[in-house]
Amino acid sequence: MRRLIAILLALLLFAALPARAENDGDCVYTLVDEQGAALTMRGGRMYPGDEYIASDNRYYRVASVDDDAQRAVAEYLGEATAEAFATEKAADDGKKLVCLYSTHSDESYVPSDGTESKWTGAGIYDVGDSLKAALEKKGIEAVYSHETFLPHDADAYTRSRRTAEELMKRNPDALIDVHRDAVPASQYETEVDGEDISKVRLFVGRSNPNAAANKAFAQQLKAEADESYPGLVKDIFIGRGNYNQELYNHSILLEFGTHEIDKDKAIAATAYMADVLDSVLYGQGAKAEGRRKAQTTGAAKGLGWAILALLAAGAVFAFLSTGTGRGAWNKMKRHASEVTGGLVGSKPDDKDK
Repeated sequence: MRRLIAILLALLLFAALPARAENDGDCVYTLVDEQGAALTMRGGRMYPGDEYIASDNRYYRVASVDDDAQRAVAEYLGEATAEAFATEKAADDGKKLVCLYSTHSDESYVPSDGTESKWTGAGIYDVGDSLKAALEKKGIEAVYSHETFLPHDADAYTRSRRTAEELMKRNPDALIDVHRDAVPASQYETEVDGEDISKVRLFVGRSNPNAAANKAFAQQLKAEADESYPGLVKDIFIGRGNYNQELYNHSILLEFGTHEIDKDKAIAATAYMADVLDSVLYGQGAKAEGRRKAQTTGAAKGLGWAILALLAAGAVFAFLSTGTGRGAWNKMKRHASEVTGGLVGSKPDDKDK
């Protein structure tokens, strides 16, 4: 009987580990490399096995953690490339839908909200509403649940799961949990397109069957942001816990700034993030569209110059081979027709040959 009780207690303890990992609490951990150089900070615990993709795509795994010092050491794994984490586009069925919610319903911004935690009217909902509006401006239907899941404890994700499951019944193209971090403001302050905004951290839970797909989605978002809006995405942290992300491949936790940053900077970041989501999910973000047009124009110009070069070469050859202006002209018409598929020039009659 004692052995059975011990086994049951062990199973209960194991089942509780991911939940505790998801409780950020009041601690702030610093991640350093094997030489002791600081890599990043996180408002919450770090665990051996957690992974980190820096802004320059250096890829790390946490090797050891000193909980007393709130410090973790990471080993370098190499470079994380977008190609290594390729993910699928949303189904092209004419429907565009993104669902959002905020598990930590109290999160707020001290400079704007006066406190870092509010049980009603929390600042995080202003950020979520702004992201919803930015998505809608792009023709994407966005549903943002204002359900609250207080208190901010280890069971918050258990409570928010019910809302996440309800949102998934709508078959969205992405499921986003909107948060903010709890580290110094300097970790998130940035400038994009001349505007002072907050960086955005992409957070993935590694303790779920969809972890690889979630990480793939995060990598695609970062790759697009790095190309279109350098400095927008801070990094990707892959931490212990599931964060309800096993519900969908395109599930992600987005951290807009930190409690010390002005809320307006976090709100400003939502327009850029909406464009990134549009590009990754549907291939229709503003910058993505601009790149496609530039590529199309460039290709058309390149083709045009190639045709002109061929025609010029043909003209020289025609004159040298016929020795007369009329003969060269007739030969050129035939050559132009062949090069352009009949769009330019024409095949001369036999009498003109």
